[in-house]
Amino acid sequence: MPFLSLKNCKLEYEWHGPGPSHSKTLVFLHGGLGSLAAWQDYPAQIAKATGLGALVYSRIGYGNSDPALLPRNISFMHEEAHIYLPNILQALEVRNAVLIGHSDGGSIAIIYCGTGGSSVQIDGLILEAPHVFVENITIESISESVRRYEAGELKNRLSKYHRDVDHTFFGWSEVWLNPKFRSWNIEEFLPRITIPSLVMQGEDDEFGTLAHVESIRKKSGGPVTTKIFPECGHRPHKRYPDQTMQAIVNFLCL
Repeated sequence: MPFLSLKNCKLEYEWHGPGPSHSKTLVFLHGGLGSLAAWQDYPAQIAKATGLGALVYSRIGYGNSDPALLPRNISFMHEEAHIYLPNILQALEVRNAVLIGHSDGGSIAIIYCGTGGSSVQIDGLILEAPHVFVENITIESISESVRRYEAGELKNRLSKYHRDVDHTFFGWSEVWLNPKFRSWNIEEFLPRITIPSLVMQGEDDEFGTLAHVESIRKKSGGPVTTKIFPECGHRPHKRYPDQTMQAIVNFLCL
């Protein structure tokens, strides 16, 4: 597994399909407890289905990447969008991209695209269960995740994806459960996103309601396609891999 050396850390990454000088790049941004390995073969399958390159990496504090400084700032997703993601794209010479973000990764993609001034041409935004504000259901589900983690079952499941699973889990949960984080809101970035977006969410998402989808649809500055999956929780790409992949392929062919 190659590592990318940035100024203050090393991040594991993986590439599928053609390189950035030959193709548009699909950049996969994992969720709050995700990692490169947690995507499994999904990015490779999408790269094959589309003929595009795919860049997958573990953010600082995740997978086999270097640990993050804890406790995390409540602005940690802004830091990912404003500092780490631009440096990663520059270091790997990505020129033209579509961002594919799940959960926290989707929120990071929104901040990045809504900030402007990128040296990389972003042609589309694919968001799966993104957060644009904090809801009670999110806090309640994360609190339940803490109970499951401390009981052992969730820790055992996550440990195969992260070098230091305690560091990863509590680095994520403690910032989301910080009372100061309740006011976190990134809707201000939506009107400045003028590229096409695809937003997917499960109708039974335990970490957020469909209000996030509706906010993105109403407030984005560009066209938004939505796809809601029935009988589905927070990870449509796990519950409906073929259908989410087809939705992505259809979106990229528009």
